Amino acid sequence: MKQIFYFLLLIVLLIACKNENKKEVSPEPSVEKVSSDKEQGEWIYLFDGVSTEGWRAYNGDALPPGWVAKDSVLTFDTELGLEQDYTGGKDIIYAKEEFDNFELYVEWKIPEGGNSGIFYHLKEGIPDAGPPDISPEYQLIDDENYASIHDLTGYNESMGVKENLADLQDWQKTGSDYAMHPADDSQKVLHPVGEWNTTRIIFTPEKVEHWLNGKMLVSFIPWNEQWHAKKNAGKWKDADLYGSFKTGYIGFQDHSSPIWFRNIKIRKL
Repeated sequence: MKQIFYFLLLIVLLIACKNENKKEVSPEPSVEKVSSDKEQGEWIYLFDGVSTEGWRAYNGDALPPGWVAKDSVLTFDTELGLEQDYTGGKDIIYAKEEFDNFELYVEWKIPEGGNSGIFYHLKEGIPDAGPPDISPEYQLIDDENYASIHDLTGYNESMGVKENLADLQDWQKTGSDYAMHPADDSQKVLHPVGEWNTTRIIFTPEKVEHWLNGKMLVSFIPWNEQWHAKKNAGKWKDADLYGSFKTGYIGFQDHSSPIWFRNIKIRKL
């Protein structure tokens, strides 16, 4: 009787081991892996790390001098200019496609005293108007050192600033919707100059968000009553077309500063 019992127990154990081995040989894909693969397939890469294909000057036919692909980075290779001498003029766009609702992701770094910006919904061929007069701008700047290197007094005076004229104003700092919605400094994690930062811009008609290094710094509703009141009371009150376009190009700003971009990608929402 005992022999029969042990024999049956042995059979049960063998069947259990066999079923366990089947599970190990043919595992089901994890939910995380499937989700990651699907998400990755939605991204459109705007820079392949090798060439500058797709990029050209704003209102131009070719990429302006200084903008190059180097070491897997889209670089504006120039000497740092001073704010008081700024003329600009070498802004660039990704000209292959215009985007309306999107999530843009980009990694960037900036030198000491550096300044640049990311434009979206940018349009060309508008007389007497440059990109800042047309497009919202995600500000990129050296928050810590900019005011000690550049003379901001004249510019701030022209903007109606009454106090602390030599200082970088809240609406001028990294992550801000420039001259519209200041970045939330209490949430900001800005890496030191020369180190990489990550930016996300999410745009839909219901909400716009500016993210920096995993923290949301700006959130607003475009084109509502509050947005128009802010626009008409500040720097853009005489810029009739500012922020009015619902589709347009992605662009990077020349603000007389070296700048480095990589992993530039966008997905439509």
